[in-house]
Amino acid sequence: MATGIKDKVAIIGMGCTKFGERWDAGSEHLAVEAFTEALTDAGIEKNQIGAAWYGSALDNVNVGNSAIPLSTALRFEGIPVSRVENMCATGTEALRGAVYAVAAGAVDIALAIGVEKLKDTGFGGLPPIFKGTFNDLWLPYGSAPAGFAQLASGYQSKYKLNREDFKKSLAHVSWKSHQNGVHNPKAHLQRAIDMDSILTAPIIAEPLGLYDCCGVSDGAACAIVTTPEIAKSLGKTDLVSIKALQLSLSAGRESGMADWDASYVRNTRIASQNAYKEAGIKNPRQELDMIEVHDCFSVTELVTMEDLAISNDGEAVKDILDGFYDADGGVPCQIDGGLKCFGHPIAASGLRMAYEGYLQLLGRAGDRQLDKVDLALTHNLGGVPYNGVAAVSIIGRYNN
Repeated sequence: MATGIKDKVAIIGMGCTKFGERWDAGSEHLAVEAFTEALTDAGIEKNQIGAAWYGSALDNVNVGNSAIPLSTALRFEGIPVSRVENMCATGTEALRGAVYAVAAGAVDIALAIGVEKLKDTGFGGLPPIFKGTFNDLWLPYGSAPAGFAQLASGYQSKYKLNREDFKKSLAHVSWKSHQNGVHNPKAHLQRAIDMDSILTAPIIAEPLGLYDCCGVSDGAACAIVTTPEIAKSLGKTDLVSIKALQLSLSAGRESGMADWDASYVRNTRIASQNAYKEAGIKNPRQELDMIEVHDCFSVTELVTMEDLAISNDGEAVKDILDGFYDADGGVPCQIDGGLKCFGHPIAASGLRMAYEGYLQLLGRAGDRQLDKVDLALTHNLGGVPYNGVAAVSIIGRYNN
C-alpha cells in the first residue's frame, strides 16, 4: 500500500537566477547560475549528485528535447539525466522526479532544475508551442488571456458579482503582488503599482486588464534533495522536508460536460486534496503559513484560493479585499511577488516558488521575511482552466 513521501526527502540546497530579460545569457548560462547557488548552499561536491531531472517546456526555442544540454552545461559525467515537460507544471514535475528517486532509495542525492528562455523567441507573449492533439482540440484559435478571461466570466456569473466589485478584487491581487515584489532583488519587476493605474489600464481580454496579466521572462531555479538522514550526516540541522507533491491532469471532461460551470479549476481541487491528505493537513486555512500560486492572471489566483480550500466557495473576493492574502494577512500569498513580478519562464516557475518557501522556512528571505513559517504550499497550473495540469507541493520543517 502506498504510504506517500511525507518527510522522506529533505531539500539541502536551492538556487534561483534573477528573472527578467536575460539577453546576456542562454539557457545553459542560466542553468549554471542557478546550479552554482544550489551547490554552494548544499555544501556538497558535484560528484555526489546521483541523478538529475531537467525541466524545459519549449524544446523548439530552447535547447532541444533531450537532457544532454544540461549534462554538458553542468559537466555531469556518467549519471542519469532526464528531461521532463508538463506545460506550466514542468518545474514541479522535475522536482517530483528527483524527490521520488530519493524517496524510493534509487539515489542518495538528486537534482531538479527548470530552465526557460522566452525573451529570445521574438514573441510578445508565448510562442505557438502547444502542437498536436491539445492545440487542435482545445486551442485552435485561442490565447492564454482569452482562456482565463472565460474563467473570470464564469466566476463572476456564478456568484452574481457586479463588474466594479469584481475588478477591485482582481486589482487588489495585482497590487498586493507588486507591493511584495519591491522587496525581491531577483524579481523581473520591482515596482509598486497604485490601484488607480491597475483599474484604468487597457483591457487585454475582458475583464482582464494589462496589470492582471503576468509577463514573459527568462530564468532558472533548482533544488538538491536527499534523505533526512544523509542531510544530517552532512551537518544540516534545520531541515526543510517535502510533505506532499501531487499532480492532476485533465482528459478534457470539463469542456465536454455540462456540470462544469467555468468558475473553478477541477484539477487544482483534486491535486490539493490529495496533497493535504499526504501531508496530514486538515484545515489549510489554519495550518498553511504561506502560499505561492500560479498567478498567470489575477483571476487565476482568486479562483485558486477557493480551489485550494483556503477560501470558501464564493468568498475569495471578500478575503482578498479584506487583506487575508496580503503580507500581513492570515495566509500571505505571493510574498516574493509571484508570476506577476517574476514573469513566467515556464519550466522555472514551479521551482522558483519552492525556492521562496525554502528561504522563508530557513529565515533567509531578507526584507520580505515573514514572522512565522512552518508550512508552505506551491501551486502550478498549466494548459487552460478546462483542460490542463495542476501541481501542488507542500514543504515544511522536518519533524521526526
